[in-house]
Amino acid sequence: MDYQKLRLAADTVRILSAEAIQKAKSGHPGMPMGCADYAMVLWYKYLRHNPKDPSWFGRDRFVLSAGHGSMLLYSLLHLFNYGLSMDELKNFRQWGSLTPGHPEFGHTAGVDVTTGPLGSGLGSAVGMAIAAKQFAARTGMDKTDIPQSRVFVISGDGCMMEGNSSEAASLAGHLKLDNIVLFYDSNSITIEGSTGLAFTEDVAKRFEAFGWRILRIENANNAEAIDSVLAQAVVPDGRPTIIIGTTAIGFGAPNKAGKASAHGEPLGEEELAATKRNLGWTEPPFTVPEAVTEFLAARTEQLAEEAKAWNAKFAAFRATNSALVDALLNKTVPANILDELLAAAPVDKPTASRASSGKILQKIAALVPAFTGGAADLSPSTKSDIKDEPGFSAENRAGRNIHFGIRELEMGMAGNGMALYGAAIPYTSTFAVFSDYMKPAIRLACLQKLHEMYIFTHDSFYVGEDGPTHEPIEHLTMLRSIPGMTVYRPAEAHEVAHCWAAALKGSGPAAMLLTRQDLRPFPEDLAKKIDVTRGAYILSDDADFEVIVAASGSEVNLALDSAAQLRAAGKKVRVISVPSLETFLKQDKEYRDSLFPPACRKRVSIEAGRTSMWYELVGLDGLAIGLDHFGASAPYKVLAAEFGFTPDAVTAKIQAYLA
Repeated sequence: MDYQKLRLAADTVRILSAEAIQKAKSGHPGMPMGCADYAMVLWYKYLRHNPKDPSWFGRDRFVLSAGHGSMLLYSLLHLFNYGLSMDELKNFRQWGSLTPGHPEFGHTAGVDVTTGPLGSGLGSAVGMAIAAKQFAARTGMDKTDIPQSRVFVISGDGCMMEGNSSEAASLAGHLKLDNIVLFYDSNSITIEGSTGLAFTEDVAKRFEAFGWRILRIENANNAEAIDSVLAQAVVPDGRPTIIIGTTAIGFGAPNKAGKASAHGEPLGEEELAATKRNLGWTEPPFTVPEAVTEFLAARTEQLAEEAKAWNAKFAAFRATNSALVDALLNKTVPANILDELLAAAPVDKPTASRASSGKILQKIAALVPAFTGGAADLSPSTKSDIKDEPGFSAENRAGRNIHFGIRELEMGMAGNGMALYGAAIPYTSTFAVFSDYMKPAIRLACLQKLHEMYIFTHDSFYVGEDGPTHEPIEHLTMLRSIPGMTVYRPAEAHEVAHCWAAALKGSGPAAMLLTRQDLRPFPEDLAKKIDVTRGAYILSDDADFEVIVAASGSEVNLALDSAAQLRAAGKKVRVISVPSLETFLKQDKEYRDSLFPPACRKRVSIEAGRTSMWYELVGLDGLAIGLDHFGASAPYKVLAAEFGFTPDAVTAKIQAYLA
């Protein structure tokens, strides 16, 4: 390599980053300036990518886990001709730009994952590495000479402090994911000052205990040293690799390098000018030296040729195994998926919806090859194992069951990474109450519009004896409140099949909220009425009804039973099943009014959870029957009686409301 030109290219990254941040009067210049040398060597020599086709499947994935250093990535995308213009760099962090404060997948070409919350990028990278290994093993590509995708990550001190990094590194080490190369930008500075204020652990020893290979670069602002270590890192030795690189935050800034003042604020006009003098920079603002343009343009052409050669090999391989490869890459879901799932639903006796889902999941796995996932050590309870399929492991990369261990946050992040890789519809599973541990990952899945599934069981106080720590009360509201999330709470086995079919045919994240206790299946006449696609539907109806009773999940049968008592007392009732409340609330006014006519103001909702969101449906003058307090430890039938979730108790509340 021409190290002199590499250094000039790295300096270009430094200056462009500092200039864009200064113009925006907002941002983090220190990390891009300190990591510019490593990133330039990586992108120029080792990273397989194709600027002419940013979503090329054969590429290595690049994850900027330290997402606050986004100008590092934007500068690279500009210099390597990804179509990110200089005007976009000038509009860093501005309305409508392709250069938001943190990288966003689907917004800017060349960004492989949305990062921002520290550690989340590393967590997602582990999922990408799992997906790459799994795809190669399931298709047999690992038996060919076609290069497999690797995952290169840049993390900083903040990522190392976040608990997610430990969960992610522990899982990666256990699975021996030797297709991950993590660069730890060890600059010893955070916003408050020296990392010594709060972080004195030996990161190398921690990662060694996790089963990682440890490599070091004592001066990670030296291109030759970086090149030497990366050459070792890309030769797999059966372990994930961490490169601990000592950098100077704000490298090149004569008065702020190595200081906290370089971390999260612009350098200032005077320091920017001093930095340019210090680096021998004579170009006008926002200018790329011609030598750098030519140097990287030549490499871009080489990368395109390398991608072309890979594509030719892959096309020949794909032709020999087209059915499976196409099903994985297209994430194919059969057109008749609903009919198939209904045929698999256990509707002959009362069955917990977690158990109904477990049986339906087997049919999904048989029909949707891209469907793969697992649980946080709870698959016997969440019924989320694919039967007769091995587990994904260091010894068997083809397994579709993934044992995430008791690492809910990392499980969620890994699910995101698997979806981002592009050849899987991943699912993850745990008890509903532990969705708290997954919230950051779920939010990122929604932000990125990822097609993945969440199986959350033990969905209410009916958990019973485990008590209030394990009984979700506010979690349905939390999940429903996330923009882009579709929450399904099916009432019984037929609805479980409908909800799964709708989720699989959808395009974004979906959560199944499922019961521990048995649920009575609908009789055939009611089952024929099910339509979950618009979130709610009329299940039982009287002409000239005077009260509307709406419910979700396990409370739908309770609504039917209470309606029967009300009818016996001479009342006329409409019963509505609401398997997806937030989906229904998004429907047009005509459809909403067809179920809840404005003329009928007597409206009741029943759900074993917080009542707040239901008032948008029943109105402030409606009756929302729910649970706005924590649960308790007792057999679930005792809790149902104590909390007023019996037909007699619900009927009494409705009669008092109607009086």
